[in-house]
Amino acid sequence: MKIGLDIMGGDFAPQATVLGAIAANKSLQAGQKLVLIGDQDVAIKIINEQGANPADFEFVHTTEVIGMGEHPTKAISHKQDSSIAVGFKLLKSGEIAAFSSAGNSGAMLVGSMFSVKAIPGVLRPAITCVIPKLKDGIGILLDVGANADCKPEFLVQFGILGSLFAQYVYDIKNPRVALMNIGEEEEKGNMLALGTYPLLKESKHINFVGNIEGRDVFSETSDVIVCDGFTGNIILKLAESFYVVSLKRKIKDEFFDKFNYEQYGGSPILGVNAPVVVGHGISNPEAIKNMVLLSKQMVESSLVDKIKQAFQ
Repeated sequence: MKIGLDIMGGDFAPQATVLGAIAANKSLQAGQKLVLIGDQDVAIKIINEQGANPADFEFVHTTEVIGMGEHPTKAISHKQDSSIAVGFKLLKSGEIAAFSSAGNSGAMLVGSMFSVKAIPGVLRPAITCVIPKLKDGIGILLDVGANADCKPEFLVQFGILGSLFAQYVYDIKNPRVALMNIGEEEEKGNMLALGTYPLLKESKHINFVGNIEGRDVFSETSDVIVCDGFTGNIILKLAESFYVVSLKRKIKDEFFDKFNYEQYGGSPILGVNAPVVVGHGISNPEAIKNMVLLSKQMVESSLVDKIKQAFQ
């Protein structure tokens, strides 16, 4: 198994990405190798400085970088030798089994759609995130940014994608799927929620438990929460702020510590033909390490094959 990592993506790249790669490599098993995509000379220099062995990695040298503020489609098209564009070429050709980056998230989404492409039957791939539960365990929230505007059919598919991710990557049996809404009653919500509810209720492919409100996000009520990407991104960014606020207020609490994005590494793009994980732009080495290990989990679980089977 070869896992591709964009070492040029992120606010603290390539230092943080290479350090994260070194840390992740210690958890890899025989037959598993990291492919570092980016400036090879800089990567080898950092590896040597850390007393690690460059022979533990494979390198694919690139000469261009897609910046965080660049237009995703134009950047992918014009910067063919960028670490993200080359990473997707390797993923499409099967030279790597998974690809992750903390770089331009829009470019990662565009690259996914135009290289490995959506799985047949999937209307819209979704970006997924993990949220902690108040008592124990985690939940899955999607979409958190890929699709700001959605149709009811999209949210039903998000429920299927999230259920498969929860089951095969996080070992959550028969995951409970809930619809984010402004009330628990079936007749509550905007046009999207009202149109989605009956479709989720009728679906035989998910364990639908009804509507939940914002106050229930971190409760034990559900395992998978579906919503449009606009709503999901607001929830995600608000949740991320809890950890920062607790640090600023000097509040030490085990639950708030679970909101530290470093623990989860990145957000998978579910519904495309290969494992793709997008990391936070401010990812430090710990987050990069966990992003790589999440990519490994997705490959080992054969999640993409499970999704293909579900959408046949």
